[in-house]
Amino acid sequence: MAVALFTRCWGEPGALPPVLLVHATGDTSADWAEVAAGLVENRLVVAVDLRGHGASPRPGGYALTELADDLEVVAAALAAEHGRPVDVVAHSLGGLVSCLLASRRPDLVRRLVLEDVPVPHRREPLAPTRPEGDLAFDWDAVLQVRAQVDDPDPRWPRVIASVTAPTLVVWGGPASPMPREHVAQMAETVADGRLVRIDAGHLVHAHQPATFTAVVRGFLALPD
Repeated sequence: MAVALFTRCWGEPGALPPVLLVHATGDTSADWAEVAAGLVENRLVVAVDLRGHGASPRPGGYALTELADDLEVVAAALAAEHGRPVDVVAHSLGGLVSCLLASRRPDLVRRLVLEDVPVPHRREPLAPTRPEGDLAFDWDAVLQVRAQVDDPDPRWPRVIASVTAPTLVVWGGPASPMPREHVAQMAETVADGRLVRIDAGHLVHAHQPATFTAVVRGFLALPD
């Protein structure tokens, strides 16, 4: 069952479609503040806290399909309120969740930006180390998400191939832990994809916010 996500908003509705920002594992909606400031002109920008993160509920179950259920509720409400599909910008885990959304509900997603998001491939499990102190996220969410990424559902290529929204895939360059060939595969597998490299490692929008935002803004402004 979907849970109600906490959302953080910037700007006001304008001539441009709303933008929905979706964070990575262990981050929150606040992580997008600088990017939102660069996208907010003449549009509403909304960032979510995924379940188990920030101010959103921590239900204990963190299947990627459940995260997509939650995100679908937010996207559907935005699309209904503004009378048009939304643009989605998503990082890492948020990108996989957004691919699920775009695959199942193409009517809700106009354009999709995936920041350092590879097609999932089976990999050697590496147990993460829990940071000390209080966390802004449920540690169980990290463990459950990691397990689904280490041993991914074999249906992922079909899910990604069914994403019809024009998609920009941003790779963080050689400093990124995400293999270039798997990120490039994402751009090649979606129906209408393109790949751009910004040498910033995995945290592209945090390490190169101005460049990332300019590239995203340009992509979202392309004619339909």
